[in-house]
Amino acid sequence: MGRLQSTLSEIKRHKTAYLFLAPFMLIFTTFTIIPVLMSIALSFTYYNMLEPPTWVGWQNYIRLFLVDDVFLIAVKNTFLFAAITGPLSYIACLLFAWMINELRPKMRAFLTLVFYAPSISGNVFLIWTIIFSGDSYGYVNGFLLKWGLIPEPIQWLSDPRFMMPVVILVVLWLSLGTSFLVFIAGLQGIDRSLYEAGAIDGLRNRWQELWYITLPAMRPQLMFGAVMSITQSFAVSYQAIALTGFPSTDYAAHTIVTHLIDYGNIRFEMGYATAIATILFLTMMFTQRIVQRLLSKIGQ
Repeated sequence: MGRLQSTLSEIKRHKTAYLFLAPFMLIFTTFTIIPVLMSIALSFTYYNMLEPPTWVGWQNYIRLFLVDDVFLIAVKNTFLFAAITGPLSYIACLLFAWMINELRPKMRAFLTLVFYAPSISGNVFLIWTIIFSGDSYGYVNGFLLKWGLIPEPIQWLSDPRFMMPVVILVVLWLSLGTSFLVFIAGLQGIDRSLYEAGAIDGLRNRWQELWYITLPAMRPQLMFGAVMSITQSFAVSYQAIALTGFPSTDYAAHTIVTHLIDYGNIRFEMGYATAIATILFLTMMFTQRIVQRLLSKIGQ
């Protein structure tokens, strides 16, 4: 009771600030918190959008991990994809932003546009489909055939051995997006006097400056970039669908979100689909907590 009173007195003392926060909190609660809670509740039901939800308890989760073999394939593909693209895209965004930030303003603006442009391109998957076309007219097959490296064209987008590597390559090429711009902005906001103070204190090279000054000063941007990178790597779906079709051959490029789309948008088994979404949500939250702890150690 005493804690509640102290909270209410704190709100009363800073009521102006809370009034300014109220519109955002209202929208955030309505469109984020409530849907998440409803999704978790529906994951314990059978719901087909035509009949009222029927309580089934843990049956959806038991079905996910003990019956649904395709979901286990999707989990394996998603974790493989996230383990490769997440760290690589995050490090690439940071390193490219760090190098570009050292250039003159006009050159920096031009290269920022060049690196960011692929992430907003509309017909990018059409281009990659042509590059990895399964006939001899595909650019990759044409090059390999010309130099005698392969005896016949490779079905890059339908052969299970090559589908996931191609998707990973394309996603990495597209990865310099929002996080890249945030890192550029964070680097621009660092006080230059910190580097002068670091030189006086004994920092001897650019890597020490990066570790002891640049990265600690960019902790908010680094955390935002980590959240974006984790979200994008675990939520991959439309890239795989655009390149390999839906469903992909032997589910070689099937991911958790693709499985969610299958049951939510096609089969309308909404209770089962929300169980998939809940597992994905908890996995992403757990991964973000680990990354947050790692980032808190930077510069120590």
